[in-house]
Amino acid sequence: GEALDVNREVNCLTDFIHGCEDQLQKLKKQKEKGLLYGIPISIKDHIDCKGHISFGGMVKFLGQVKEEDSVIVQVLKHQGAVPFVKTNIPQTMINYDCSNLIFGQTLNPLNHQKSPGGSSGGEGALIAGGGSILGIGSDIAGSIRLPSSFCGLCGLKPTGNRISPPACSDRIFVLAVTAMVGPMARDVDSLALCMRALLCEEMFRLDPTVPPIPFDEEVIPCLYFPSD
Repeated sequence: GEALDVNREVNCLTDFIHGCEDQLQKLKKQKEKGLLYGIPISIKDHIDCKGHISFGGMVKFLGQVKEEDSVIVQVLKHQGAVPFVKTNIPQTMINYDCSNLIFGQTLNPLNHQKSPGGSSGGEGALIAGGGSILGIGSDIAGSIRLPSSFCGLCGLKPTGNRISPPACSDRIFVLAVTAMVGPMARDVDSLALCMRALLCEEMFRLDPTVPPIPFDEEVIPCLYFPSD
């Protein structure tokens, strides 16, 4: 309900992920409770979710329904999370604003005259507006960090290849800088919890190209006090 209210205000969603309630019922029956048990999580539009379109802000991808979840979505579900919405991005994602010809302009919930930043602008707007407590964005040149800054949130771009990359509609660009998915939330503790959950055996099994290095608790002070 909160996500719908925020969306009406700032236009930050591209899709609702069906099957949320069914997944939650399955989780309740499981003996093993993951680190993210029962937590609804918002997902940046270009990250593949089974049965949904990864629009990428581009008309060329209309109608191309994905048959499988990205590894990161599979891992989130394995840890008990419930991906429930997909969030808006700028066309091609290489933009510091958040607008495309399919879904239009996303506004900053703190000031509707301002941009939420990009490219994970829908995530920034939804979380800052109170419609999500934890989201997954992605970052090449600031696409998590900029909307986090613009919307007064915390965000983390992990080290390159630390997390399995999103299976997305098209490899549009070949860039020297590695694109990385990462968490966005209102506080650092939520980022740390999400990273603990993602850096698990399930991810290393599903994507053997990811170095099987678990979460290092010693990095948490660095998240609060990053070095210059």
